[in-house]
Amino acid sequence: MSYEFLQNYWWCLISLLGGLLVFLMFVQGANLHLGNRALSDVQKRMILNSTGRKWELTFTTLVTFGGAFFASFPLFYSTSFGGAYWVWVLLLITFVFQAVSYEFQNKKGNLLGVKGFRIALQINGILAPFLVGTAVGTFFTGSDFKVDKLAIADPSAPVISSWGSGWHGLDALAHPHAVVLGCTLVFLTAILGALYVINNIDDSDIQTQMRRTIKLSIVPFLICFLGWTVFLLFRPGYAVDVHGVVSLENGKYLQNLLDMPAVLVMLLAGVVLVLLALWKGAFTKSRCGIWYGGIGTVLVVMAVFFLAGFNNTAYYPSFSDLQSSLTIRNSSSSYFTLQVMSWVSLLIPFVVAYIAYAWHQMDRKKITAEEISDTEHKY
Repeated sequence: MSYEFLQNYWWCLISLLGGLLVFLMFVQGANLHLGNRALSDVQKRMILNSTGRKWELTFTTLVTFGGAFFASFPLFYSTSFGGAYWVWVLLLITFVFQAVSYEFQNKKGNLLGVKGFRIALQINGILAPFLVGTAVGTFFTGSDFKVDKLAIADPSAPVISSWGSGWHGLDALAHPHAVVLGCTLVFLTAILGALYVINNIDDSDIQTQMRRTIKLSIVPFLICFLGWTVFLLFRPGYAVDVHGVVSLENGKYLQNLLDMPAVLVMLLAGVVLVLLALWKGAFTKSRCGIWYGGIGTVLVVMAVFFLAGFNNTAYYPSFSDLQSSLTIRNSSSSYFTLQVMSWVSLLIPFVVAYIAYAWHQMDRKKITAEEISDTEHKY
């Protein structure tokens, strides 16, 4: 295994984890529907117990995604997590409130009351996908940072990466292209959440409300996604030459698609599957839309990551200092580290198989109103 192969291999794994994370954020999307006034308290508790069985998977995937980035591309980790830290701090806070809300909202004597904790879950349903989407959006818009690897030898300030803006990540809100991607993920996760509820809860009224929500979300989701995609394909990109010099290139991401037909096929297949999920969720009685939407989401997100990092492209560009931009080649771990982790990564299929088995066992019986009334083990 060559060094270049290992670098590409780990970028593929990072892309897969990113795709799985976005898919699993159907938990956040489903919790958004707790604000639906057409649902009774029992029906809202049914949704809570549905997502309550899965939220740990989302959080674990988020932690694994960050850990994999730290191990395989540590310079990105130190630059983004150390410089744009407000994005990650806010994301962590929303997940902490999510965990607390599940555990305590229906406990006697809780401070915020049931309504307060449910509002916290809805805020998590908006902020979490929005922050993740906006952060990924900076892979294409660029960020304000500088990298000086020689600074590690400076005993007074051994800091390799420095952030140019005092907003430390929140400055991404000034980039409309990144914000639109954040909005896209909010609508996408809301749709995925509704599809999951349809699949997991045996209640005709809830299913009717979820299908209605999907219909209302289709137009804004498609507007955001298509607008972001079209602008991406025609905006300048950050190209890297054989000497590692970064420069702006018009239509770089469109050229990436043309140069990587497998990625183009992956993107188109993902889009078709997501559209099929929208059709099944909104206009048919099918309950399997979540699987089409989930697989499609993973494929689209992976394609986006491939566009950002492959074909001699800087995946984390700096618009204030082009040569500080991060690429797969200049930001990865050593050959030895990547090689050792690659052997460990062979355990991933077994972990996925266990998760699939546990998922099947948890969802073998659909959630009903009787279960919420009878069982003591409920959120």
